[in-house]
Amino acid sequence: MTLSLNLPQTDGALARYALQGAPLALPASRPAFNRIAYSAAHVVADPRAAIDPWLQSAVDWDATIAYRQRLWSLGLGVAEAMDTAQRGMGLDWPTSLELIRRSLDAARDVPGALVASGCGTDHLAPEDAKSVDDVIRAYEEQMAAIEKLGGKLIVMASRALARVAKGPADYERVYDRVLSQARQPVVLHWLGEMFDPALAGYWGTRDTDAAMDTALGIIAAHADKVDGIKISLLDKDKEIAMRRRLAPGVRMYTGDDFNYAELIAGDGWGNEATHGKSDALLGIFDAIAPAASAALGELAQGHTERFHAILGPTVPLSRHIFQAPTRFYKTGVVFMAWLNGHQSHFTMVGGQQSTRSLVHLAELFRLADAAHLLEQPELAVQRMGQLLAVHGVAA
Repeated sequence: MTLSLNLPQTDGALARYALQGAPLALPASRPAFNRIAYSAAHVVADPRAAIDPWLQSAVDWDATIAYRQRLWSLGLGVAEAMDTAQRGMGLDWPTSLELIRRSLDAARDVPGALVASGCGTDHLAPEDAKSVDDVIRAYEEQMAAIEKLGGKLIVMASRALARVAKGPADYERVYDRVLSQARQPVVLHWLGEMFDPALAGYWGTRDTDAAMDTALGIIAAHADKVDGIKISLLDKDKEIAMRRRLAPGVRMYTGDDFNYAELIAGDGWGNEATHGKSDALLGIFDAIAPAASAALGELAQGHTERFHAILGPTVPLSRHIFQAPTRFYKTGVVFMAWLNGHQSHFTMVGGQQSTRSLVHLAELFRLADAAHLLEQPELAVQRMGQLLAVHGVAA
């Protein structure tokens, strides 16, 4: 099979593209890391379900869990039912809880498998939240359900709280209640408005430095209940500044899908082991799992140059997948899973496969090849050809 095809460019013209066709070799066994690394994982939709896909969700559970098993086999943990799984963009709370249950069940058969699960307030429509007490009750309901399953919590940012909070004191009150009740240390999640416009002004202010002060104060008051915080602000300097101020033993989990390589490698600042580097909780790790695994394995052996040589070429791909409107990055993640044969179709919960253009996906294809992330080049060419044909383009 010829590993080339016609791809559209930004001006709409077609140009012949010849693949490198040199995928990364997968490790023979699950590697050991010296960073904690979670991949937020996508869900595989059921394209044959008789539903209205804009209003209802249907999940292919077998394919969804199989993808998590792949991530565990590469040494990555799974951050379950997060925004990468289209939480709040097609995946409702009852389906999210079922996803968490199935993922936790599957993890029990995998020695050392890590799972942390998204706990939010998304079953409470923001317009139905009348007070901070409503938000607290919503968090408590999801906390109880996840902890009943034995799950570790990722406390997700709340659209309802962003709507009703009058200032930082309301955030302090909510998080004080949530953290004081947690059965085990949780991961907090600060999701920037580029990922979700409804979260603008989180922590009670649009001033990022002031918001950071509030978040750090909450963490310091409950350091024994906070494993770490994931920040997704796409600003490496803010992340570095915050991780240097974290309470001892509290980890920074990078959520920066633009600068993750250098943030994970770290700057060696200070004497406290967790604050001169970032651990990882990243949506892009779903799409670049083989490279993430190989690079982290090299880093654990002290091979920093090899770490950057493997992970560096994935950064342009990630920046493309997460380009504005950033909230539509899930389309690129699922597209990668389809190209690489991890699901049989390019259909998403909520019909979200339509959020990116053919030109965007064509450039994603080129960048994935350049990063050695097309795992089966012939299959990838075949499937890209199918997508082109649907759009009236002869490959």
